[in-house]
Amino acid sequence: MTVRPIRIFGDAVLRTECDPVTSFDAELRALVDDLEDTVREPGRAGVAAPQIGVSLRVFSYNVDDVVGHMVNPVLTDFEGEQDDDEGCLSIPGLYFPTKRAMSVTATGFDRNGDPLVIHGTGFLARALQHETDHLNGTLYVDTLTGDVRRQALREIRRLRPAPPAR
Repeated sequence: MTVRPIRIFGDAVLRTECDPVTSFDAELRALVDDLEDTVREPGRAGVAAPQIGVSLRVFSYNVDDVVGHMVNPVLTDFEGEQDDDEGCLSIPGLYFPTKRAMSVTATGFDRNGDPLVIHGTGFLARALQHETDHLNGTLYVDTLTGDVRRQALREIRRLRPAPPAR
């Protein structure tokens, strides 16, 4: 079992669009195992590969005691809207109301390259959208608007130490 450390806001890998997986080999299966082990830690709903320093289009999720993963996800069939507090392991301790679709379909592959389709509603839909955003180099705070966005950015600046003076 390998629980990998989570990269924190400010790490460049979190802002980089991930490469698609092209080889469904032992290395990918080991990455998926690490992602699933990492997401099983208490209080975690999802972990994307860039959050553990790997720039590949893979994520794991842990919703309603179901742990799974998806490789090269594509989201479609966005329906409805939910506006609940959302947080991120890479921006620890901060939660802000974030609009997401109430339901979504994720299409991609499993660790072996077999087609995989996940229809998510409610919290699972939120997790699928959040983790797919990570693969595009987007953090949930990037989706915020208005006063909520300003508050989030203020809080992030407060948490991050200033770079050293030169």
